[in-house]
Order: sequence, then structure tokens, then C-alpha cells
Amino acid sequence: MSVLPGGGPDVRVASGLSMRLSSFSSALRIGLVALAASGGTFASVEKAEARNRRAAAQVYAPPYAAMVVDGKSGKILYAENPDALRHPASVTKVMTLYLLFEQIERGKMTLDTPLKVSAFAERQAPSKLALGAGDTIRVEDAIKALVTKSANDVAVVVAENIGGSEPAFAQLMTKKARALGMSRTVYKNASGLPDAGQVTTARDLITLGRAIQDRFPREYAYFSTRVFNYEGDAYANHNKLLGRVEGVDGIKTGFTRMSGFNLLTSVKHEGRQVVAVVLGGRSGPSRDRIMADLIEEHLPRATQGARTSPLVAENASEAPTTTAAVQAKAAPVRVAAATPATVAAVIEQGDVSGPATRVVSDAPASGAAVAAKVDAALKRAAVQETAAAKTEAVKPEPSAAMKWNKGAEATAASSAKAKPAPVKTASLAPVAMPSKPAGWYVQVGTADTQAKAKTLADAARAKAKAQLAKADLVTEKVALKRGSTFRARFTGLDERSAEAACKSLKKSGVECFAART
Repeated sequence: MSVLPGGGPDVRVASGLSMRLSSFSSALRIGLVALAASGGTFASVEKAEARNRRAAAQVYAPPYAAMVVDGKSGKILYAENPDALRHPASVTKVMTLYLLFEQIERGKMTLDTPLKVSAFAERQAPSKLALGAGDTIRVEDAIKALVTKSANDVAVVVAENIGGSEPAFAQLMTKKARALGMSRTVYKNASGLPDAGQVTTARDLITLGRAIQDRFPREYAYFSTRVFNYEGDAYANHNKLLGRVEGVDGIKTGFTRMSGFNLLTSVKHEGRQVVAVVLGGRSGPSRDRIMADLIEEHLPRATQGARTSPLVAENASEAPTTTAAVQAKAAPVRVAAATPATVAAVIEQGDVSGPATRVVSDAPASGAAVAAKVDAALKRAAVQETAAAKTEAVKPEPSAAMKWNKGAEATAASSAKAKPAPVKTASLAPVAMPSKPAGWYVQVGTADTQAKAKTLADAARAKAKAQLAKADLVTEKVALKRGSTFRARFTGLDERSAEAACKSLKKSGVECFAART
């Protein structure tokens, strides 16, 4: 370092060093700012991608199909994709029960026959009854476990005790399907757990639903079991429409990720009967709303007199029973392949719960114990239903018949398919109109007069004052071919308040359902 006469440092050198340090500092600051900005951009991109992934995961739209048939005439009242291949999920168990009922009819089994549980049955994925290898279960308990709990382990128990093994039993199921005229159905297992080769159609399931009633009218009554009590536990029926839609007497729900939310049902009311199926619902509540709407729209069109169609009979001749043969006959459709990930994700869920009223006990027990078990079962099912409902997509259902939102959703569905609206034979004449904009409503019952309907509504409001205080009471007249009925509804609610009101009512013993207007 050079020194000036005064003995201080060379200011030029010091000044240059200072300038270089200043330049470096500025560059460093610029770099840090740029890096921070870049990091912020990267973070924003990552957050956006995460949001997109979450949104994509919420849009769950399995392939849809539906059909409604007049149970007395056999006439098709409504059909959408009736012959497209779909996965049956736990609706499979209807055929499992058909073959079990056949064993009872032939005298090879009784309701008290013990069925042995294998290690393979014990290992089945939920929903299950948690049977252990070496245990036994009575035939009647097995029937009720399949109808209510939709127990996959019990389905395998039935299969092995009849067919020797589940694959052999699945062949018997497919053979029986051919005999009944279910030409496009192939079974690979007895439970409905995921298998890409296990397929059916809406038309075939309607055939099965009619056949099991025709062939086994006494055993068919098991499908209306509301609660199954077994070894101290109470299991609520997954079919939420039992006791909530007038006339519904069964049959079976089902869900896997590949299939969507399925429901095969039967309705008998005022001398009419329809058998209906919905396949590919986005959630349990969504599927139930569609089914209830189809019933409301098409039941008045069903034959009210004597049955004119023959009983569904079996044909001894057999068609090809391989998946490839069935797919060759069916309309082109993409069948998703099962992977370990999808198999883990599509395990049966208790997608709907039975209503909390008119519980039928199947075994002696103390009233308090049964009530506690039933309440626990219904609460578990309600939690599962709420979780399932969160997967429902924001776009409208593919069915033009869905009227729960009679505005935007039905219009969008109809326009997308460019199909004429179904002809209605029942006119709806509202007796009182709501003063608030349409949104959600809670229906608390029906009656043969407006006065009785209002009495029902007043009693309901008294039991859910907080939730229904600001709701509008509407008694809506439905004119049928013979006579009429009046609905008692509370309108002007949003989804959250409608669901909360119905939940409160059910706790007080009032049957109800919440839906979009």
C-alpha cells in the first residue's frame, strides 16, 4: 500500500476497493432479489399445480347408465346407455343371493345351515363382517349380512359352500345369468370387489332384479331388512331409500372406484311397480337423488292393473360366458384395467345409511343395547356418506331425467345430449309457493289431503325449530291417474341448512330427505 506524506492510506486504492466492494454488493443484492423472485415464481407454479391436482381429483365422473321398467307390463319407461358395459360392484351380491335362495328352494340348505369360513374368506377386503377362519355362520345371518352390511367375506363364504371355490361359483353365476337372459354379464367373483373382467349392463341388472322377485318372493323380503343384529353389533342397510321413498322395498347398493355409485331398486306403490337401476353415480347422495327422481317421474306411468308380462323364466340354453365373448357382442366401451392402486382405492364403502326410524330388530336384545348399537351404526354410515359426498363433481349428472335442480343442471344435461325430454303424465300443482328463491328443500312426508300434509309439516317444524324457523312450508299436490297425494316440504334452504334440518328431524324420529329443487 502506498503512503502519502501525511502517513494516511492511499485514498485512490481505498476508493477503488470500496467501489469494487460496492459493485459486488449491488450485484449480490440484485441476484438475491432475482433469486427470491424466481423462488416466488416457482412456489406460485407449484401451488397452482397442486390446486389443479386437487381440482382434478375432485372431478369424479364414472361412466353412467340407468333404466326404469314397468314391473307389471315389462315396458321400458326410461333408458340411458342400457346396454353399455359397466362394473356391478356390490350389486353382484344379488346374483350371489339368487344362487343361495336356489339352494334353499331345492332343500339342499335351510336357514339354519352352518356355512364354514375359510382363510381365503377371512382375508377379503372390507366391507366385511370380520369372520375368522374356522368359524361358521348361519345361512339366514349370511343373507342379512349380504343385504345390509354388504359383507365381502360372507359373499366368499356363500360361494365356497355352494361352488367349492369362488372361481367355480363365479362360473355358476355367469351360467345363471345366461339362463335368465342376461347376455352381457360376466362374473369373476361373488362380492363385486374390483375385477376388470366383471361386467354387466343396466338392462341385465333389471332382468336380475325382476327375476329374483318372481322366483323367490318369500326370500326377496330380506332385501327390506333395515338393521341386522349380529353378535352384539348392529349393521344398518346401505340402501338409504328404504323408508325414505314411499314404496321402496329393496334391492342393493354398490360402489367401487371403477363402477361409481350403483343402485338397483324396486318400488311398489298404489298398485304400481317399477324396477330401476342407476349405475355410475358420483356419490351416494347424488345417486339417491337421481333414483328418487326417476321413481317420482316414471312410477305414475306404470301399469296399475293386473300383471300382463310373464314371470322371468330361465332358459337352459347357454351363451358364451367369457368376458371377450360378451364384449364382442356389446357396444364398444372402454373397460378400465384394475391395478393394485385402484384395487386399494375401490374397496366397498358404506356409502349410505338406513334411516333412523322404524328399526326392525332381528334378534332378542335389550332395548337400550339395540338402540345404542343402531345409533352407532347409523352414525358411522352417515360419516362415510358425508366423505363420499365430497367427491361429487361440480358438473351436472349425465342424466337428463335428474330434476333435483330443475334449472341449470337439467337444462345442461338435456342440451348436451340433444334429446327430447321424457313425456310426463303426472302434473304438479303447488298449493303454496315459497317466498324465497329456489334452492334446497326438506321433504317430511306425504298425505292424501293438504290438511294432513300441513299437519305433518307443523309437527316436523316443532321438532326442528332452530333449523326450520325461517323455511317456507309448501304443500305440493301431485295429481296421479287415480287420486292425488300431497307432499309436505320446507323450501328456501341452502344445502347445509337443509341437511342439518333433516339430520335433526331424523334424530327426533321424523323421516325426511333433503334435496335440491
